[in-house]
Amino acid sequence: MSQDETPLALKRRARKINRVLAEAYPYAHAELDFRDPFELLVATVLSAQTTDVRVNQVTPVLFARYPDALALSEGELADIEEIIRPTGFFRAKARSIHTLARKVVDEFDGKVPGTLAELVTLPGVGRKTANVVLGNAFGVPGITVDTHFARLAKRFGWTASEDPVVIERDVMELFEPRDWTMLSHRVVFHGRRVCLARKPACGACPVASLCPSFGEGETDPAKARRLLRFEMAPGREDLHAEMVANSSDAAAIRRRTETLAAAAASPAGPEPLPDATSDRHP
Repeated sequence: MSQDETPLALKRRARKINRVLAEAYPYAHAELDFRDPFELLVATVLSAQTTDVRVNQVTPVLFARYPDALALSEGELADIEEIIRPTGFFRAKARSIHTLARKVVDEFDGKVPGTLAELVTLPGVGRKTANVVLGNAFGVPGITVDTHFARLAKRFGWTASEDPVVIERDVMELFEPRDWTMLSHRVVFHGRRVCLARKPACGACPVASLCPSFGEGETDPAKARRLLRFEMAPGREDLHAEMVANSSDAAAIRRRTETLAAAAASPAGPEPLPDATSDRHP
């Protein structure tokens, strides 16, 4: 908050930013693919230090072999490591999800707990992961402070802190609980597409007039537009229009687009994932 902005003015500006982002990204959603709380929990742990795209490529194999907490808790650590190897830090992540699954079985009867206090007792699960699971698998409102959200919250003047817990608290005070989960998705979408870490596309930003950090990035509209990513990027107007028109199917459209992009990147097509029915992984 700037020195001349009152707490009430800050709250009004913050909520206006949320409304503009809702119009810009009516299709904002969790970009990790999942079918139940357990899959989302494991996928979120695996997403550390890698991309959601990469996680989405390995989890179908992982969950085909280990469909629930009991199966994963009884799995061979070396096999789990091989499956999740593409996500990076695979040994540490394998240990985390293996012991996480065991604790879910031993202490929660095989069901992912539905409270923040219980979730953060699980290995590899902090407040960010817990809020992702609560908001998207249980419908419990929460602010998810990942690197994108933290960066934008500070640029928007919603917080002055670098501490994720403080950022979460500061932002919670500006919005109604019913808005917390979708706000998190919208801000993350905006951070991945427009308000980039190294050079934000200020000149192509829908909330430029509401942002105290305008000017930190490229302000020329034409140059800024060339910085946009994913469906917002130049030449992808048809994809963006499709996602806006079919916001309820945005996840399926995204998966289709990612598959086509992977195929286009390799003359031989995307590298096949390990066969979930095989005893051996390359």
